[in-house]
Amino acid sequence: MKPGNQTVTTHFLLLGFDFHGKMQLLFFMLISVMFLAILIGNSLIVVITTIDPFLHTPMYYFLQNLALTEICYSLSIVPKMLVSVALERKIISFSACALQLSCVILFVTCECFLLGAMAYDRQVAICHPLHYTTMMNKDRCCKMAIGSWMSSVSVALGFTTWLFTLPFCGRNKVDHLFCDVSPVLKLVCADTALFELLIFIAVVIIVMIPFSLIAISYLHIIHAVLQMPSAVGQRRAFSTCASHLVVVALFYSTAGIIHLRPKSNLSSNVKKMVSLSYTVVTPILNPIIYSLRNQEV
Repeated sequence: MKPGNQTVTTHFLLLGFDFHGKMQLLFFMLISVMFLAILIGNSLIVVITTIDPFLHTPMYYFLQNLALTEICYSLSIVPKMLVSVALERKIISFSACALQLSCVILFVTCECFLLGAMAYDRQVAICHPLHYTTMMNKDRCCKMAIGSWMSSVSVALGFTTWLFTLPFCGRNKVDHLFCDVSPVLKLVCADTALFELLIFIAVVIIVMIPFSLIAISYLHIIHAVLQMPSAVGQRRAFSTCASHLVVVALFYSTAGIIHLRPKSNLSSNVKKMVSLSYTVVTPILNPIIYSLRNQEV
């Protein structure tokens, strides 16, 4: 017992979806197949972009980093989700929950920054083709990628450490598929106003600013493409950007709904479905949208 008769929380219970019988089996099989597809598809991207010298370009360098984040993100969430569904072992230790939440923040944050970097790369390639090799040189690309990873690590460690030092007073039922900020924050039995304010500011910086930069980049791209005299050139330029826009729209819309308001009034089932979309749907679409339709790959 803690001072003030506050019960120490040693583990959490992930409630997940209340599926039984055939629905439980169907959900397990569906998520298992999608998980394997995520690992295989994104691993192929990492391998191919590493061994093929023709793909050693900034666009594929960022795509390689994006695929790596998708693999790590899925590995941090889906295996435990499958165990919970198949064996109904819904208990997760306090430290494991903290680790999982830090991974969620880290990889979601990193993906936001990488999508912004990819938009900038496309803008330079289309708007400044003659200066592309100098503006997007290897050193700059490495710094952009390392900056995305390092800033994500600092955000994840900072908010996870802060959240898990707050008192839970024995509350341990996480009404979600995995340990995420919103459902864990609801269990805290202390004033969380400052935490909510700062995480809102962080999410605005992490989600909205890169999204705004992406929008500005594409306004420049559209302007440059419309100046092209050739209709074939216009179609080719728009084709190279369409895949990125699809992933941006899907990822930012779902992640923004969940993380901009940690204590929003959305029902738990809606939040679970939205979270599931950027946990397994977006990672499985990235290899298809970005690479499998690309002739170079």
